[in-house]
Amino acid sequence: MQEKNPSFGEPTRYDSIFWVEVDKIEPNPFQPRKEFDEERLKALAESIRQYGVLQPLTVTRKEVEKFGGGLETRYELIAGERRLRASKLIGLREVPVVIRVGENTDGMKLELAIIENLQREDLNAIDRARALAQLVEEFHLPHSEVAAKIGRSREFVSNSIRLLALPDSIQQAVVDKEISEGHARALLMLNDRPEERDTLFKEITLKKTTVRMVEQMVRRIATDKIRKFDKSPEMMELEKSLTETLGTRVLIENRPTGGRLMIEFFSPEDLSNIVAALAQKEAEARAMSQEAAASTKEMPTYPNTTHVDAESGVVAEKAPEEDLYSIKNFSV
Repeated sequence: MQEKNPSFGEPTRYDSIFWVEVDKIEPNPFQPRKEFDEERLKALAESIRQYGVLQPLTVTRKEVEKFGGGLETRYELIAGERRLRASKLIGLREVPVVIRVGENTDGMKLELAIIENLQREDLNAIDRARALAQLVEEFHLPHSEVAAKIGRSREFVSNSIRLLALPDSIQQAVVDKEISEGHARALLMLNDRPEERDTLFKEITLKKTTVRMVEQMVRRIATDKIRKFDKSPEMMELEKSLTETLGTRVLIENRPTGGRLMIEFFSPEDLSNIVAALAQKEAEARAMSQEAAASTKEMPTYPNTTHVDAESGVVAEKAPEEDLYSIKNFSV
């Protein structure tokens, strides 16, 4: 009798290894990882070409009815999708597998797939969060039980799942590695202030702001939230307008006498861009003012005149155009 392997998805020297045709292995429908880096797959494929598949894939066996009658043995992947994909890239006909028995439930397949990926730290934060949420929602497991199964803390599970509260655009940025999981966790603290969260997200992607700086900015925004009660709607609108115009956070702080205007920058180049934007706005305002003054100067003015109706005695003010062409203004 084989000794039971206590580590799900990880073959031991007591597991029997079989060679199975790759065309008979179906992907795990509960595979939590959706993104596969093509370059890394090619590198793995080249390694397999040279050294073979060093670690067997983990599968379950099932019997399916063939078209026309009869049964056919098929295999469903539990762990090792990257190895399977890489093997197909170089045209391998068979791969080594360990066949698990009694682990055909959907919950077990998902659990094993998540654990296999977590053990290799081969899962991005969003795919991990979706997989953990699936364990919680579809299989009705509490966070503490999920944590015990994957060998992490309950807080790790809860904080991972919370990432799914972010907008799709920010989640995709994590998947695409435009921002890190640390950035995403900091942005979560501004979920009740979507406009400021989205502005900060743009700053992170454009300026490659570090996680530590983002956390500091979030704390300042949280502090500013407490002070907002003494800001008028006009002042808040001006703050928003300046933030959009300069492309960086602008804070207006009220004080008993006067106040303070804070414009954030993150590099000398960033500061130069802000100064240039301010100078351009000032030049545009000056040009508009000069145009308005010139337009006023060129416009002719005419004295207003009054006319008294002889019958009614009503005094009426004549428009300048009427006064210009009135016969009384001409003399012979």
